[in-house]
Parts: sequence; C-alpha cells; structure tokens
Amino acid sequence: MNLKRPSPVLIYTSSRFLLFAACVLVLYLAGARTLLLFVLAFLVSGLLSYVLLGDQRNQMAARVTGPASRIGARATRMRTAIDERTRAEDELDDRLRAQATPDPTPDPTPDP
Repeated sequence: MNLKRPSPVLIYTSSRFLLFAACVLVLYLAGARTLLLFVLAFLVSGLLSYVLLGDQRNQMAARVTGPASRIGARATRMRTAIDERTRAEDELDDRLRAQATPDPTPDPTPDP
C-alpha cells in the first residue's frame, strides 16, 4: 500500500497544537487555572517547540519558501514591466507636449 506523506505544514501545525494541549494538561494538573494556565501553556509550548520541533519547522519553511519565491519573482517581473511601460508613456507625453507648446523665444521684430 502506497500512502502519501502529509504536508510538512500540517505536521508542524498539528505538533504545535498537541504540544500546547499537553502543556495545558500538565499545567492544569500542577494547579494553574484560568488566564494564567493559558499564558503559561503558550510560553512553555513555544519554548519547547523551538527546541523539539526544529526539523519540522525547517521542513515546513522549505516547503513554504518555494512557492513564495516564485510569487516574488513574478511580482518583480510585473513591477519591471509596469515601470518600463510608465517610462515609455512619460517619454511619449513629454515629446507630445514639446511639439504642442509654442517656441518660448521672443519674436525678433518689435511691435510699432
């Protein structure tokens, strides 16, 4: 049987959630209640996940940065194309304005 491996994002997220739930349970059994329970669980699970889930975090980051870098490259190409079109439009506008304005030099013949 050929089973497809779950996404690294799903693995990391579910691991973080399970670690948080375990911290809530342990802190509840230790006597923490209400807001203090969740604040401590958040802090403790964050520190533990930094240490224990480093490999999963790296795998998730590698999975996410691939599409993100492609999107960034596409956005850069689009921005360059827009800048080139804007520059060409500005040059055309400058030329048309220069042709439409009269010569600012005074007429050499004086008025009587």
